Amino acid sequence: MGDTKSVTEKNRRLIEQFWRDLYERDFEAVASYFTEDSHYTDVCAPEDGAYGPERVVARLRLGIEPLAGYEHECKHIVADGDLVVTEHAELWKWHTGESVLLPFVSVHEIRDGKIVRWHDYWDMQTLMNAAPAWWVEHIMVGY
Repeated sequence: MGDTKSVTEKNRRLIEQFWRDLYERDFEAVASYFTEDSHYTDVCAPEDGAYGPERVVARLRLGIEPLAGYEHECKHIVADGDLVVTEHAELWKWHTGESVLLPFVSVHEIRDGKIVRWHDYWDMQTLMNAAPAWWVEHIMVGY
């Protein structure tokens, strides 16, 4: 029982640090959290997401690197063994004046101290209703 508790706490701390690094846009650090066979997806998006650290980071960079502001509001983190769930919101700001607050639920599955699965649940329409046309065109090109 104590071992499961320590794994749970270790994984919770891992995800807390992951969020700090992501919102600092430290993409090198972010890549280090993922296994070679990891999978990241926005569940609301039509494509299958990204596999492996390099593609995960490329996908993240595509959407958030052009942002003028990128802030995180963590509401709840629940951890149970190798599963960590975060309820949070991201404030996205573009240099052209638009902004949007995006509520998320993120599910991370951890294996041997690294993220093997990251699924984000959020509403695509909330983002698309707020995003400037130039940014939408940018992400449609892909990574």
